Amino acid sequence: MTLKGRRVLFVSYNGMLDPLGQSQVIPYLRELGKRGIFFTLLSFERAAAFESDGRARCAELRDQLRADNIDWHWLRYHQKPSLPATIYDVLSGIRYAAKLVRRNKIEMVHARSHIPATIALALKKRFPLKIIFDVRGLLAEEYVEAEHWRQGGIPYRLTKSMEGRALAASEGVVTLTKRIWSVIENWEGLRGRQVVHQVIPCCADLELFKFRFEDRRRRRAELGLGDRFTIVYSGSIGSWYLSDKLADFFVQLLEHRYDAHFLWLTPGDSAIIRKLMNARGIKSAQYTVRSAASVEVPSYLSASDLGIAFYKPGFSKRATSPVKVTEYLACGLPLVINTGIGDLDTLVTNEQLGALVDDFAAPEYAKVIATIEQLARDQETMRARARAAAERFFDVREVGIERYARLYEQVVAAPGSGR
Repeated sequence: MTLKGRRVLFVSYNGMLDPLGQSQVIPYLRELGKRGIFFTLLSFERAAAFESDGRARCAELRDQLRADNIDWHWLRYHQKPSLPATIYDVLSGIRYAAKLVRRNKIEMVHARSHIPATIALALKKRFPLKIIFDVRGLLAEEYVEAEHWRQGGIPYRLTKSMEGRALAASEGVVTLTKRIWSVIENWEGLRGRQVVHQVIPCCADLELFKFRFEDRRRRRAELGLGDRFTIVYSGSIGSWYLSDKLADFFVQLLEHRYDAHFLWLTPGDSAIIRKLMNARGIKSAQYTVRSAASVEVPSYLSASDLGIAFYKPGFSKRATSPVKVTEYLACGLPLVINTGIGDLDTLVTNEQLGALVDDFAAPEYAKVIATIEQLARDQETMRARARAAAERFFDVREVGIERYARLYEQVVAAPGSGR
């Protein structure tokens, strides 16, 4: 079924003005727009977008998106106090989105995560719409496991209630992993009901994220790495990202590889990293902290020899597809990651992409390091294997966009309340 002429409201609670680069949403919308879909995009932007420089960036991006058949609108994201701020954003989003639905003759709402799904649910009560609930993670469980909420508390119960109603009202559902779909397809709202579903992991633009020898040579010279074995962590720190465990692992690695170097690529506070490393006796010459724009990340990954990521274990991590892992693989890096993260246990084992950490302890780290040293003996073969896995499982065009297009076609064809 053709998608030409279809009118979709895409609601994202994340901003399009990522401080380190454009949102990951935009490449999907642009490519799907080429297939004839007219997108109305509604996002929630942080305070910086409403300052003079931010307003100019928003205006520039809005004009770029308009040329790609995307009509972008944004509202202010409110953070504190948490529950009242979120309720305020939801009510503002419903009011504004209702105007967009009427004006742009919207027939389907693509809700990217739980807050947009709440907005979509309210819209469906007023308009003949179909809903795609793009489940980016298990929001309630994540907040409990991060110790922000109490299981059974008011925010938890409100979120789970809304989640069940949104699932029941949706014609289409996206999950990031196969592993979590086998669980939630039996939840209230989906149990016993036919719904269009696609597993669409966090993908990357493989034209941007790729190993380049010239980038490796340039960045290693810039960082003074010489021939040192360099491990990289890319992304946020703190909370469930277990930065302290990463530092512990590096201490163990130094016992096996005295020439090891840790490259931290993070927008987080570099003082936190320095405190972690200094507390473990790691010298300043043995690690580097950088904040890199999205377009710069591939060059730093090309300069590295191993990608690492640790997450606080928990049920919610079954739903996780870390984009940093996708980017590591695309740039040819073997992985070290703890078990229980999305579909990665199976992928890492079956494709021989690195090593899995079962528990955060020195004996386990020693076993993992031995595995990594074995893989590193033939760096070119490892690099080719990692890249091939990225192309098969995480290519934004061949995997992400194709699956979204298939999902849209199936939802349009499915019985429901859309026009």
